[in-house]
Amino acid sequence: MVERVEKMELVCPLCNGLYEHYVSCPSCGKQMTDQGPLVDYYDEYSPYLSNDTTQLVDGVSHEKCVHVFKCTSCNRDKRIQIERVRM
Repeated sequence: MVERVEKMELVCPLCNGLYEHYVSCPSCGKQMTDQGPLVDYYDEYSPYLSNDTTQLVDGVSHEKCVHVFKCTSCNRDKRIQIERVRM
Protein backbone atom coordinates (compact mmCIF):
# COMPACT_ATOMS: atom_id res chain seq x y z
CA MET A 1 0.00 0.00 0.00
CA VAL A 2 1.38 3.40 -1.01
CA GLU A 3 0.61 6.25 1.34
CA ARG A 4 0.11 9.61 -0.29
CA VAL A 5 1.36 12.58 1.71
CA GLU A 6 0.03 15.99 0.77
CA LYS A 7 2.49 18.83 1.19
CA MET A 8 0.91 21.80 2.90
CA GLU A 9 2.36 25.17 2.09
CA LEU A 10 2.16 28.54 3.75
CA VAL A 11 0.00 31.05 1.89
CA CYS A 12 -1.03 34.60 2.62
CA PRO A 13 -4.78 34.68 3.35
CA LEU A 14 -5.09 38.23 1.97
CA CYS A 15 -3.24 37.50 -1.28
CA ASN A 16 -5.45 34.43 -1.76
CA GLY A 17 -8.74 36.12 -0.88
CA LEU A 18 -9.39 33.93 2.17
CA TYR A 19 -10.31 36.90 4.33
CA GLU A 20 -10.05 40.68 4.56
CA HIS A 21 -8.07 42.63 7.12
CA TYR A 22 -9.40 45.97 8.36
CA VAL A 23 -7.04 48.71 9.49
CA SER A 24 -7.95 52.16 10.81
CA CYS A 25 -5.74 55.05 9.74
CA PRO A 26 -3.57 56.22 12.64
CA SER A 27 -3.85 59.83 11.39
CA CYS A 28 -7.53 60.36 10.62
CA GLY A 29 -9.25 57.17 11.83
CA LYS A 30 -10.81 56.25 8.48
CA GLN A 31 -10.64 52.70 7.15
CA MET A 32 -7.53 51.95 5.09
CA THR A 33 -7.61 49.77 1.97
CA ASP A 34 -5.30 46.84 1.21
CA GLN A 35 -3.02 47.74 -1.70
CA GLY A 36 -1.42 44.29 -1.88
CA PRO A 37 1.89 42.81 -0.80
CA LEU A 38 4.88 45.11 -0.37
CA VAL A 39 7.05 42.99 -2.67
CA ASP A 40 4.80 43.91 -5.62
CA TYR A 41 6.11 47.49 -5.37
CA TYR A 42 9.84 46.74 -5.65
CA ASP A 43 10.00 46.93 -9.45
CA GLU A 44 7.83 46.30 -12.51
CA TYR A 45 8.61 42.56 -12.56
CA SER A 46 8.18 41.69 -8.87
CA PRO A 47 4.41 40.94 -9.10
CA TYR A 48 5.28 38.21 -11.61
CA LEU A 49 8.03 36.49 -9.61
CA SER A 50 7.41 33.31 -7.64
CA ASN A 51 6.61 33.54 -3.95
CA ASP A 52 9.77 31.58 -3.15
CA THR A 53 11.83 34.41 -4.59
CA THR A 54 9.90 37.39 -3.25
CA GLN A 55 9.69 35.99 0.29
CA LEU A 56 13.45 36.36 0.53
CA VAL A 57 13.49 40.14 0.06
CA ASP A 58 10.66 41.60 2.16
CA GLY A 59 12.65 41.57 5.40
CA VAL A 60 10.27 39.42 7.46
CA SER A 61 10.13 35.75 8.34
CA HIS A 62 8.81 33.17 5.88
CA GLU A 63 5.61 32.86 7.95
CA LYS A 64 4.55 36.46 7.23
CA CYS A 65 3.54 38.58 4.24
CA VAL A 66 3.83 42.38 4.44
CA HIS A 67 0.84 44.23 2.96
CA VAL A 68 0.58 47.94 2.22
CA PHE A 69 -2.59 49.62 3.46
CA LYS A 70 -3.50 53.11 2.26
CA CYS A 71 -5.93 55.68 3.57
CA THR A 72 -8.05 57.10 0.77
CA SER A 73 -8.91 60.10 2.94
CA CYS A 74 -5.50 61.46 4.03
CA ASN A 75 -3.25 59.40 1.71
CA ARG A 76 -1.17 57.88 4.54
CA ASP A 77 0.13 54.34 4.09
CA LYS A 78 1.02 51.67 6.62
CA ARG A 79 2.74 48.30 6.37
CA ILE A 80 1.10 45.39 8.17
CA GLN A 81 2.61 41.93 8.66
CA ILE A 82 0.02 39.21 7.91
CA GLU A 83 0.49 35.67 9.25
CA ARG A 84 0.56 33.06 6.50
CA VAL A 85 -1.68 29.99 6.96
CA ARG A 86 -1.08 26.36 6.01
CA MET A 87 -3.10 25.14 3.04
